[in-house]
Amino acid sequence: MSITETHRPSRGDRIGLWAFAVAGVAIAGWALWTAIARIIEVLPNKDVAVLAAFSGTQALAPIGPDGAEVAVELDRAIITAPSLPGASLAALVIQQLVLAASVVGVVICLIWLIRNMAVGTVFSRTNSVLVTTAGFLGLAGYFLVPFFGNMAANGAFARVSDRSFDNVIISVAPFDLVIIAFVVALVATVFGVGERLQRDTEGLV
Repeated sequence: MSITETHRPSRGDRIGLWAFAVAGVAIAGWALWTAIARIIEVLPNKDVAVLAAFSGTQALAPIGPDGAEVAVELDRAIITAPSLPGASLAALVIQQLVLAASVVGVVICLIWLIRNMAVGTVFSRTNSVLVTTAGFLGLAGYFLVPFFGNMAANGAFARVSDRSFDNVIISVAPFDLVIIAFVVALVATVFGVGERLQRDTEGLV
């Protein structure tokens, strides 16, 4: 028989862990609220405002002396379309659903992880799965939210310009995506190694 030894965190550590859990619940609630509010706002499909990314687009801004117009290059701007094509409207709704689902999913995994750690279980198969799942949910949200946002913005561009303005770009930064994926893989590996070391140690007791 093997003996499983757990080390219960101190009272201060438990308070810190549960403070993070409370913050996570607040973040999940905020994500749900903003997603629902945004969906309600856009579903009438009238005067829909979307955040659009630009690439090499010149514009004039009144930032010169006495409000004189100066040429600038747009990076991001909010454009308002009278309405969106059906596919773009659906993409906008899906974007909000993905945002809410990814945030809530990550928070649920981390609260479950906090609960396990608060009772003294740090490295276990369950915790490894929770960390990995939270990481992949966050990674999926980071990629899919701007992806569907781009689809909605492209529909707004098409409607506003009568399909005469081509601005199809992807606003996800590849380097940031690689860094996040690396961090997720690193944390998942650390928990996996910790789980195996603990299992091997318990087998020697």
